[in-house]
Amino acid sequence: MKFTKMHGCGNDYIYINGFTEKIAQEEKPELVRRISDRHFGIGGDGAIFIHPSTEADFEMEMYNADGSRAEMCGNGIRCVAKYVYDKGLTDKTDISVISCGEIKYLQLFLKEGKVDTVRVNMGAPELRPDLIPVACAAGKERVIDEPICVQGEEYKMTCVSMGNPHAVVFMENVADLEIEKIGPYFERHERFPKRINTEFVKVLDRQNVQMRVWERGTGETLACGTGCCATVVACILNGLTDEAVTVKLLGGEIGVTWDRESNIVYMTGPAVTVFEGEW
Repeated sequence: MKFTKMHGCGNDYIYINGFTEKIAQEEKPELVRRISDRHFGIGGDGAIFIHPSTEADFEMEMYNADGSRAEMCGNGIRCVAKYVYDKGLTDKTDISVISCGEIKYLQLFLKEGKVDTVRVNMGAPELRPDLIPVACAAGKERVIDEPICVQGEEYKMTCVSMGNPHAVVFMENVADLEIEKIGPYFERHERFPKRINTEFVKVLDRQNVQMRVWERGTGETLACGTGCCATVVACILNGLTDEAVTVKLLGGEIGVTWDRESNIVYMTGPAVTVFEGEW
């Protein structure tokens, strides 16, 4: 099986060309667990298969490092765009990619003939608790700045889905947070029936925030594109930032804008090829 290792701000995945590599569906979870292992495999936050599609230009089939299926990945979809353009699977700089039935539209920016950065129309943020999903009081329309008790400590969370579920928690010091201790308890908290991605965020000013993320099925990653989008939506809902924000991550920076008039979130960030190989 041939593969390409790619990353967006350090959020790295193993990319497999589904046009040419035919792998049985039931074999994929175990394969992903093996190749994602950073000691005994290729190493990555998961794997992404790129397929032809009748509904969009391409299909993205994404798995977390533990072999569980994920609905969407903001950094991953940018790298899909780079892969299909740089590999000659398309010559268009505006493409569509479908993942778990949701179509995203991407604008590709080139440098020396190859994709350097990608702007993604991430669509409208989902704030209805039952569709995120997050358990809350009956009849509640949004979960904004709501208390949650995790390991005996109370936090305030704002919940958003960007095609996958997120809980955004604001705090003063994210650099020293022992995320490996608290992250798993957020992920599997009883209020999140499909588990949760948790963003721990410090607001620096009206245009900049600092973020660390615990991703379900993977653990802490250097970046999370959908998490950046959810974070900016949460910032705006809580009156903490303007509509265009730079999210500073362990692996780099991603720009996010929530156009409130059209209710569309746009994400812009890099896509990088690391190496290619055969498993």
